[in-house]
Amino acid sequence: MSEFVVTKRRMIEARWEAVVSRADGAAIEEPPKLAAVLDGKQLLGLTFQRGEEGAWEMGVPIPAEAIADGIRTIVILDAETDDCLASISLLSGDALDEDLRVEVNLLRQELDMLKRAFRRHCVET
Repeated sequence: MSEFVVTKRRMIEARWEAVVSRADGAAIEEPPKLAAVLDGKQLLGLTFQRGEEGAWEMGVPIPAEAIADGIRTIVILDAETDDCLASISLLSGDALDEDLRVEVNLLRQELDMLKRAFRRHCVET
């Protein structure tokens, strides 16, 4: 298990920003060894700056190849343990419309099923 915790701050101008701290709250003396991976390839350009209270500010540039129809995910890994610490999901394009419609339809069906079960439970008790 990784000793690091990654907490997202924001995404702005094709740059994902987060704070990296230790799980036990101790200060991190050197920049953490983390990697950002998209489709099995490590992304370049991660930046680290010393932050407050022993944490580090991390910046991950979002490459153009990460932007495409559908859902794309960049995974932030501890380079030493390969533990997944965070993920960046990018959703866009025509394929997304279909995905969302299907998901909303499934949610409606599940809600209807729960309503029927709840009503049946109320009648029985």
